[in-house]
Amino acid sequence: MQKIFDEVNSLDKRCYKEFSLSEDILMEHAANSMALFIEEKYHDKKTILIVCGSGNNGADGITLARLLHTKFDVSLYFYKEIKTDIGKIQYKRAKSLGVPIVRNLESADIIVDCIFGSGLNKPLDEEAISLINKLNSFEAAKIACDIPSGIFNNGQLDSLAFYADTTITMGALKTSLFSDTAKDYVGKIKVANLGIHRELYETNTNKYLLEKKDLKLPFRNTLNSHKGSFGHLNVVAGCKKGAGIIAAKAAFGFGAGIVSVVCHENLELPYHIMQTHFISENCTAIAIGMGLGKYEIQEIQKILSKDVKKIVDADLFYDELLLNVLDEDIVLTPHPKEFCSLLKICDIADIKIDELQNNRIKYVEKFSAKYPKVVLLLKGTNVIISQGENLYINTYGTAVLSKGGSGDVLSGLVGSLLAQGYEPLDAAINASLAHALAAANFKRNDYSLIPSDLIEEVRRL
Repeated sequence: MQKIFDEVNSLDKRCYKEFSLSEDILMEHAANSMALFIEEKYHDKKTILIVCGSGNNGADGITLARLLHTKFDVSLYFYKEIKTDIGKIQYKRAKSLGVPIVRNLESADIIVDCIFGSGLNKPLDEEAISLINKLNSFEAAKIACDIPSGIFNNGQLDSLAFYADTTITMGALKTSLFSDTAKDYVGKIKVANLGIHRELYETNTNKYLLEKKDLKLPFRNTLNSHKGSFGHLNVVAGCKKGAGIIAAKAAFGFGAGIVSVVCHENLELPYHIMQTHFISENCTAIAIGMGLGKYEIQEIQKILSKDVKKIVDADLFYDELLLNVLDEDIVLTPHPKEFCSLLKICDIADIKIDELQNNRIKYVEKFSAKYPKVVLLLKGTNVIISQGENLYINTYGTAVLSKGGSGDVLSGLVGSLLAQGYEPLDAAINASLAHALAAANFKRNDYSLIPSDLIEEVRRL
């Protein structure tokens, strides 16, 4: 996993103070990283338009133009006159080398956005909106320097932003790149080297980007074993019984030794899924909430009081019963609407979905500060997983998963790992990665996924 930071100005200043690396040196190396990427990725292209703002993001663009001059047909366009001292120095250098400066916007093979970057701190004016709209309309390979222009430091945007195929961010990953809103704009994210290895540039953090290599599948490395060696998950089925059955199928396919659906009505289940009318004495984990609907409060209280690991989803996020188990080893997997209800029940915030979606990390951190033992998995375009002070982001999710039943599969995967002995945080991280990567492997039309497809892809990981 990679480190993520809310801001990197303090990291830059540390380089100046502790390593005697000047702002100029960092900027030269940042631009060189961008230049090397462009030369390697787009060696068959000829023309580059670099659009610069008045701040240091614009200065990065001027530096890049100087480095690519003569290797490509470079054009520099200024949205505003450069204002920073380092920008003026870079402008003087570029001009002395004859880097072309244009006054009219024309498309190119490659467009590089160096307008605002992370420096945007107010809504876009009409001129900026017109400029970004025009750049977005061009048919070209598009690269954003640091952060696509139009995205604020909290990852939100006022009206629009530059659509990048690739964002090359300076020095380290930034929280603003991983909001759900930003996902449609950032494209692939790469980190520019600033002349110092990332291990030295970066300091401690509590936020991490999950990677494919972080996935630890529940392979069976012990030969002397039996079905009980791999846990017994109980899935509580409610009014919408299909949700529980989907979760049970997913759990069995992800390695749980035994999976039992708990339901008072007799169900037609696959031959490998058991049924019980009450929680099994030997169960090692419980999955509850999926399709639960109306239920007998005393029975649910009794189930929640069981001293085993639990995954809770869906309907229980609207009931104060949940408050009784928020000091236990438990995984919660709400979607945004459910999380808003949970925040209200927990007396943390009374907010609408839009407010949550604009500040997802903020409210996840508030919840985890109040309930540090709980593992929270907030569903979304980018999944956020949190426990205590630590937060993890899974960016592998796709629109393929925007189907009913996908969340039930995830609950089953988490429950399966809990039953097999994974700690709650590890269960949430690995289940989330398996869930997203399985969806990414789905080869049919992206609108056609059904839960059984997703379960089958999980089995192929």
